[in-house]
Amino acid sequence: MSTPFYVSPQQAMADRAEYARKGIARGRSLVVLQYADGIVFVGENPSRALHKFSEIYDRIGFAAAGKYNEYENLRIGGVRYADLRGYTYDRDDVTARGLANVYAQTLGTIFSSAAEKPYEVELVVAEVGAGPEGDQIYRLPHDGSIVDEHGSVAVGGNAEQISQFLDQRHRDGMSLAEALKLAVQALSREANGNEREIPAERLEVAVLDRTRPQQRKFKRIVGRQLTRLLDADGAGATPTDAPSDTEDGDALPVADAGGGGGGAGSDAAGSDAGETGKEGTEGPEGPAKE
Repeated sequence: MSTPFYVSPQQAMADRAEYARKGIARGRSLVVLQYADGIVFVGENPSRALHKFSEIYDRIGFAAAGKYNEYENLRIGGVRYADLRGYTYDRDDVTARGLANVYAQTLGTIFSSAAEKPYEVELVVAEVGAGPEGDQIYRLPHDGSIVDEHGSVAVGGNAEQISQFLDQRHRDGMSLAEALKLAVQALSREANGNEREIPAERLEVAVLDRTRPQQRKFKRIVGRQLTRLLDADGAGATPTDAPSDTEDGDALPVADAGGGGGGAGSDAAGSDAGETGKEGTEGPEGPAKE
């Protein structure tokens, strides 16, 4: 009888972490930025049906990079958690910190289990407050740790390079148009230092807007409204830049998921259908990513 091949626990965990990081890096990057009136989510996504960003509850948004089917399961679980907690207790008891703790426990358990592979996902959970000082952004890597972010955060793809770019240029009190342009500039930077143009129709943009009169603050920005924001001049958003709910008929419904809080769709796994390797169906490397 042959002796089983021995791998130290430290090496096994390092191998699992490297596997997850490589999977996440093959997905497209996305960024989450604070601006004067809330939090904006920006990512490259050619799909109109599979989303990177979604609503979890009234003031809470979700963003993810990595393997679509895995973080879609996490998104659905988060919506169910938020709906149940809000119904059982109070809507104000549903917080981004509580949701991040739930996700951290799930990801940590899966990562440390030898019975299954680690999830190839990296999450961002954001909550908009009554003022900028009340905004919360949490980043959750594949191993279930929680990182409390401020100002800006990037995940997926060449996130480290994008984060450095944002750290140097992001400032408090930016208008929505300024924050959106900065996010697009950051996403346009490639790992080799070159820049490329990302057309508006390939962008997915959503906001948590604290100025909305509705209880639910999540809204997608699409069509002519998005184009105007990208083309806006100068230092501030004009009244037409504000993410109104009915502008030109371009705005989509606030959310897609059911339940009291409602969450929108997740990311494009096919979000990236027809793109590279793990991001879509074009490459031979493996299942869809983003």
